[in-house]
Amino acid sequence: MFGKLIKISNSKVEIKLDEELDMYKLQKLANDKQPTVELSVQDGRQISPDQRKKIWALINDLCDYTGDIPDEWEKRFKYKTKCDFNVDQFSLSNCSMTIANYVILEILDYLFTEDIPFKLKTWESIPQEFPKQMLCIRQKRCVICGKHADIAHYQAVGSGRNRNKINHVGMHIMTLCRDHHVEQHKLGIMTFCQKYHIRPIKVTEEIARQLKLGRIDKDDELS
Repeated sequence: MFGKLIKISNSKVEIKLDEELDMYKLQKLANDKQPTVELSVQDGRQISPDQRKKIWALINDLCDYTGDIPDEWEKRFKYKTKCDFNVDQFSLSNCSMTIANYVILEILDYLFTEDIPFKLKTWESIPQEFPKQMLCIRQKRCVICGKHADIAHYQAVGSGRNRNKINHVGMHIMTLCRDHHVEQHKLGIMTFCQKYHIRPIKVTEEIARQLKLGRIDKDDELS
């Protein structure tokens, strides 16, 4: 269980749990003995209690849908994280915050792809960094609210150009739903990005291939 530290008095601490405590379940886990608990304080380096909570909440929602065992999905997502992000063997008890973010992204990517519902507020669970942008573009989700979205360009795209034939390499892109795209045009791109703390992704040759972004030869581009 997770919670927030409210007060400390000598050797006694007061903690407000995020959910109601099930004493029956707690006593069962402790074999009807006096339960022993561990107090873990976030230090900004290792995986935070909040990250761990989100990971297991997402996995449990997945298992509620599939009927599978959470431990099996934990192993699958850890293996996929190792392969996709080229990281060493790790444990969710003491991995870095960066690796924990990778795991969250892997789980969300799978849930989006398979259209599996989950209870967490989606965008509060996604780290605000480069992998989030890639996830949003790949899944066509608005980087701000998570609704269905299309690619928006940081640089203006000329009238009459076929967006499926644009040479995206070297351009900066993001994904915005219709409402936020309209807001972006009203505010202006720089003001809009500052308001929502967005850093559009610069498309490289590799990213263009990964995302299957259309392109044309330089000599054929429209001015």
